[in-house]
Amino acid sequence: MEQQTFPGTLDALEPLREYVKEAARSAGLDQRAIYKLCLAVDEIATNVVCHGYEEAGLNGDLKIEASIKDDSLVIQLEDRAKPYDPNLHDVPNTDDLLQPLDEREIGGLGILLAQDGVDDLQYTATNEGNVHRFIIHLPQNDTNR
Repeated sequence: MEQQTFPGTLDALEPLREYVKEAARSAGLDQRAIYKLCLAVDEIATNVVCHGYEEAGLNGDLKIEASIKDDSLVIQLEDRAKPYDPNLHDVPNTDDLLQPLDEREIGGLGILLAQDGVDDLQYTATNEGNVHRFIIHLPQNDTNR
C-alpha cells in the first residue's frame, strides 16, 4: 500500500486505524489478527502523539506504510517525536495484572498489548526520527504463495 502521512494528533488515529485495517484485510488476516494489529499500532501511535509530541512540546507527522516482506505483513510507522523504544519499557507481568487496580503501577499496559498483538515489534532510532515496525506472519495458504 502507498505510504500515507497524517498529522501527529489524536484526530489522526482513526484514519491511521483504517489504513492498518485495510492493509491487514488485503493481506488476508482474519478478524482476530486484524483487531490485535490495529490495537498494537493504535497503542504505539497514541504514545507517540501524547508523549512523544504533545508532552515534549513537539509537532510532527505520523507516516505509515504497509508492505509484504518474506511472507509477513509489515506496518511501518515513522515519526519525528521524542525517541522512545517500547521494547525497553517494563511491562506488567501476570502477577502485576492480578493485583487490584489501585495497587498496580501505572504504565506499560499499552506496550504489553502492542507486543502481544504482533509477531514482532521492532524499533529503530534514526537521524530522521523513530521507526516502529509491526510484523505479522501471514497464514500459509494458496493466496499468499
